[in-house]
Amino acid sequence: MDLRLVAYFVAVVDHGGVTKAARALYLAQPSLSLAIRSLERQLGAQLFDRSGRGLTLTTDGRAFVGPARQILADIEAAKRRVHAVRDLVTGRLEIAVLSALSADPLPRLTSALHRRHPGILVTVRDPGSSSGILSQVRQGEAELGLTDFPVKSDMVRTRELWEEEIVLVLPPDLAATLPDPVPLTAIAGVPLVLESSQAGGRAAIDPAIDGILGQAGAFVAVECAHRQAIWDLVTHGAGATFLPRRIAETELRDVVVRSTSPPVRRTVRLVFRPGPLSPAATAFLDVAAEMSRDRLS
Repeated sequence: MDLRLVAYFVAVVDHGGVTKAARALYLAQPSLSLAIRSLERQLGAQLFDRSGRGLTLTTDGRAFVGPARQILADIEAAKRRVHAVRDLVTGRLEIAVLSALSADPLPRLTSALHRRHPGILVTVRDPGSSSGILSQVRQGEAELGLTDFPVKSDMVRTRELWEEEIVLVLPPDLAATLPDPVPLTAIAGVPLVLESSQAGGRAAIDPAIDGILGQAGAFVAVECAHRQAIWDLVTHGAGATFLPRRIAETELRDVVVRSTSPPVRRTVRLVFRPGPLSPAATAFLDVAAEMSRDRLS
């Protein structure tokens, strides 16, 4: 059904005839009359009685007035919702995030997004691994993915945001026995408190560190899925852990922060499928790009 014809029908009803309706619609009267007849043919019903002077609604016409008004109201409501999403008054963004990035930079990125567009609902998914993030983005379960592992796939695009240093965070008594910076080879003798993934395995940190942990003599004292608990365990002397320098220096107290030798750095990346993104995802990418420029300036 041509919605334009439905609007013409309602205009004729509201203005009490074709002449006034045509004037209000800036149409020629014969054109409007032809449009009403076209609508009647589409519906297979006569909407107006033309036997007397002017037009009067038939039984079918009276029955169609209510549904016609509802159709036009629904269309206007749909337009308002589309415009709201387009203008970022509202919207929804599904983002898959590696757990190591959920403490930082996800909160800063999301806060910056909400300061600009408070109506956007951000839903955070934790697939448990970098491969899980790639899978969710490829399958459309999440529109964006936030990871710190290289992504090799022709089915997604990658935007590198920034690099940050991964440091060793230790209780003071453990730090007293180690040089500064700490050689990666010396980590094998340090009791460690490490994050475990949702999949039940240890969360990956860095290939160089993972290689050291795989050697004989590596001492993993605690594996824990709760990040805050890991931080508390370190501050209470249970062992050392690896964290981005920014988190180590701002979130933990009474600990010693040491660089490693060679230094360990991670690259924060956003991944997304090729093609147009939703306005909410585009806004998130814009916020991330600005934050990346600020870090480099």
